[in-house]
Amino acid sequence: MQNILTLNFPTKKIKMFGKLTYKKSGVNIGESDKFVKSIMPIARKTFNSRVLKDIGFFSAFYKLNVKDFKEPVLVSSTDGVGTKLKIAFMMDKHDTVGIDLVAMCVNDIITCGAKPLFFLDYFATGRLNYSKAMKVIKGIVKGCQEAGCSLIGGETAEMPGFYHEDEYDLSGFAVGIVEKKGIIDGSSIKQGDVIIGCLSNGLHSNGFSLVRKLFFEMEKMDVRMFVPEIGSELGHELLKPTRLYVKALNALKEEIKIKGMANITGGGIPGNLPRILSDGLYANISLSSWEIPPIFNYIKKIGKISDKEMFKTFNMGVGFIFIISEKDAIKALSTLKACGYDSNIIGIVKKGGNGVRFI
Repeated sequence: MQNILTLNFPTKKIKMFGKLTYKKSGVNIGESDKFVKSIMPIARKTFNSRVLKDIGFFSAFYKLNVKDFKEPVLVSSTDGVGTKLKIAFMMDKHDTVGIDLVAMCVNDIITCGAKPLFFLDYFATGRLNYSKAMKVIKGIVKGCQEAGCSLIGGETAEMPGFYHEDEYDLSGFAVGIVEKKGIIDGSSIKQGDVIIGCLSNGLHSNGFSLVRKLFFEMEKMDVRMFVPEIGSELGHELLKPTRLYVKALNALKEEIKIKGMANITGGGIPGNLPRILSDGLYANISLSSWEIPPIFNYIKKIGKISDKEMFKTFNMGVGFIFIISEKDAIKALSTLKACGYDSNIIGIVKKGGNGVRFI
């Protein structure tokens, strides 16, 4: 006998509110579809012959070209932009946070010497604003182009009631490739090796919970306020996009042997540099070896923040670190300068301890 399922809908209650639709509940699929179709020609700017499907399919395809590898290893990282997004909302400026997103992921995977291959993003919002979202995506594309990787897919999630209508969140996922024997993990670092710091352009994407509390809760400042100590509007300074260090790595590895790399994000130099140092080795860092950008000194001054707290929260002007042999130092500095990266010798590796010591 065939089973028949009878559905009894509460029709009277539905009539009280009219015909309910997904759009009336806050999700506009039509706008989302329009957005995805608009992304396609922009994302294609990052494509190469290894991208096998356009954006819009159920999953993304990337053909691995491993003919130059004996033992290829995939390297991955995921991250977000964090509460720096709040500054973007306050400034109503959305064209740089996509660069931040790519940089936060890609700068991590290159620390082992990996070549970035592809990137995926996750964009979540309370209500999809086409104009804002397109600016974000264009920033992601710009970041991918600079990193030399393809934006092959992502997800756009409209979640009314979960996020504020005018706000969004971002996360990203990057994948790279490296030869197994060519993985740079810091194991060859020894006493006397030189520590080179590639300078940052400001805060990058870390420490913004402290920054927002200080500037906008305690000091009641406005993002449009011009701050003489930093020479710009506060919001403009805070939204400077995170630097990508892919080109620095590509240029340097062609000239010298790189022994170790560290991406200086949350935790600053003390929290990141020791991750590549073997037990019994420590980094002796000279604080006079680089000029700390004005924004950090301004935060320290008005917040009455200790040096220790500043250095464990922010990059303090050093965004990425290379450790190399002393004999390669001059060549490394000239190579980095030639490809657009200001850098300094900021310290030396020593025996007899762990972590970082500032002098």
